[in-house]
Amino acid sequence: MADAKKMKVKLVRSMNGRLKNHQACVRGLGLRRMHQVVEVEDTPSTRGMLNKVSYMVQLVEDA
Repeated sequence: MADAKKMKVKLVRSMNGRLKNHQACVRGLGLRRMHQVVEVEDTPSTRGMLNKVSYMVQLVEDA
């Protein structure tokens, strides 16, 4: 799948004190620290993870 769509995701709120499954979603997206930006594939599973932790992450637009 070389032509898979990609999204850039940024962690904008801390994982401290969050629910364990929310922390697991953030780690599953590849985010480790604040303001880190990662590129993930646009699949239904990653969309679901983003929806679950939408209050902690932000989609980054290409400038």
